[in-house]
Amino acid sequence: MLQEISIGNMKGFSIGHAQYNDAATGCTVIINKNGAVTGVDVRGGSPGTRETDLLKSENLVQETHAVFLSGGSAYGLGVADGIMDYLEEKKIGFDVGVARVPIVPGAILFDLALGDASVRPDATLGYQACLDAETTKEITNGSIGAGTGATVGKCLGTSFSMKGGLGTFAIQIGELQVGAVVAVNSFGDILDPQENQIIAGAYDRENKQFLHTEKQLLSQLDKQTNRFSENTSIGTIITNANATKAEMNKIASIAHDGFARTMRPSHTLIDGDTIFAMTSNKVSVDLTIVGMLAVQAIEQAVINGIKQAHTVLGQPSYREMMKNK
Repeated sequence: MLQEISIGNMKGFSIGHAQYNDAATGCTVIINKNGAVTGVDVRGGSPGTRETDLLKSENLVQETHAVFLSGGSAYGLGVADGIMDYLEEKKIGFDVGVARVPIVPGAILFDLALGDASVRPDATLGYQACLDAETTKEITNGSIGAGTGATVGKCLGTSFSMKGGLGTFAIQIGELQVGAVVAVNSFGDILDPQENQIIAGAYDRENKQFLHTEKQLLSQLDKQTNRFSENTSIGTIITNANATKAEMNKIASIAHDGFARTMRPSHTLIDGDTIFAMTSNKVSVDLTIVGMLAVQAIEQAVINGIKQAHTVLGQPSYREMMKNK
């Protein structure tokens, strides 16, 4: 029977957050100290990533020891240094003879425009996220970690956008476990596919109504604007299914359907949408089922990230919107 489980109880993985609340930015780390076979699929047109070439199916290294999701735009890639320091202290990494080198891919989102652009996730924050992962079992969702400064629905600027967030979800059937961690920071609106309704996005705060990003874009066909800032949703699938790196790359690709189901539009030229997929390689199952459940996990993690976020620096949240209805 398929059942929801706490992502903090998924065997082999630990998840931690750290953030600079005043600056509205942060990072999230997913650690597997024993090494996880890992793939990635970069679907958006403006990505910011680290070590994704290493995850190509034909390349040597098969396992990662952590994956991070971070705010701060390209500056946020610096959290990897702190994560590597933590793992090196634990003697975790790829054995190169003279040392063990931790393999730490990751991806960033753009949140500099919301808080203090001079304060970004860094090595100190990456290390703190690892310490948080040591002790935390109940993983908090919402305006935390990589979702601290996340926003959605930005086609008309920050005066009409809403709060995004960090969401998780995990499910189990038999011995198979599949979970997702997602930082929701899309250019487009967020749709709950179960209700077929927008729950966050471009929003008229005075009249309390959604403005429908796709309709707004069509009305601005000839308008030349710079929409680069503040976008990109990033996430990680974690599972215990037996799979090769090539197969995990495919699982990451399939998982993007969860973005397509919940983000309108998704995978735009100005989003850097990226999903990693990690497995502890413990259970032999049909990978078609893993792909299907990965989509469901991403989908629900997106919804959880939106529904559990709170208002930050004037960006209204789903919670606030529902309270004021």
